[in-house]
Amino acid sequence: MSPAALLAGLLTAPPAPASLVDVAQALPDAVVQLRYAGDDNFLKRRLYPERARCLLRRDAAEKLALAARTLKAQGFRLLLYDCYRPPSIQQEMWSAFPRRGYVADPARGGSVHGRGGAVDVGLVALDGSAVPLPTPHDFFGRAAWHGAAGIPPAAARNRERLLAAMEAAGFKRNRMEWWHYEVLGSAQWPRVEVTLEAEPR
Repeated sequence: MSPAALLAGLLTAPPAPASLVDVAQALPDAVVQLRYAGDDNFLKRRLYPERARCLLRRDAAEKLALAARTLKAQGFRLLLYDCYRPPSIQQEMWSAFPRRGYVADPARGGSVHGRGGAVDVGLVALDGSAVPLPTPHDFFGRAAWHGAAGIPPAAARNRERLLAAMEAAGFKRNRMEWWHYEVLGSAQWPRVEVTLEAEPR
């Protein structure tokens, strides 16, 4: 079933809080590795529940499905590092690492992650194996910038491949983070506070 058909079926179900949808259901080919649901992140500790969901606003999920379809035709799947982030978690990040440019200041509008309009993404091969990427997620340095020099050629090609697919789908880049994309205009969406915890099975 196509991503668009899966998304259409998901959106006929009762809406998730604040019109957020579960990206893992909408894009079953995506590899979800939420870094803040473990300790493989810049704070080296868990910030999300272990069974946290990757949530996005419907418009963002639809655009991500378009990018995923483009990348699949090129032999890649999306790797999802972070999706919706509760503003309370953003405040916790800022308190621990108050460095603008790398962590959004809640007092200045916070992160678009808290609006369900931003996603941190990478690439994997169709079989789920790793492919070269410029840096790890949450790498705070010039090598993570778009257009950074000195990146291995295969990693630079994958960065540009991801960039082209995401921008064609209606996202804009963060110039300092090759993995971070926001839906155009989503900075104006309201911030919402909902749980990331998956429903009990």
